Amino acid sequence: MATEHTTDGSFEADVLKSDTPVVVDFWAEWCGPCKMIAPHLEEIAGEMEGKVKIAKLNVDENQQTAIKYGVRSIPTLIMFKGGEPVDMKVGASAKSDLQKWISSAA
Repeated sequence: MATEHTTDGSFEADVLKSDTPVVVDFWAEWCGPCKMIAPHLEEIAGEMEGKVKIAKLNVDENQQTAIKYGVRSIPTLIMFKGGEPVDMKVGASAKSDLQKWISSAA
């Protein structure tokens, strides 16, 4: 399973009402560090299928959600559990660091 895309319109159904924890990757096309971590997130989404969902939200196209959760720089990853944000990670990281963070929060 690959990462999923979410929007301002589908965020509630995709993320807030999810039965499993969701990591939301707030990103943009022009963001170099966002492109660096994208393949890592794809791999982690496959490796952790069923335990955690990874959703991507383009901040240029979906500003309301980014503003609501205080996203000021990208990439920003926010872990949601039971419809609530429980942890946040800002900036690009190595795959191993992302795996540890997601595993500990999930």
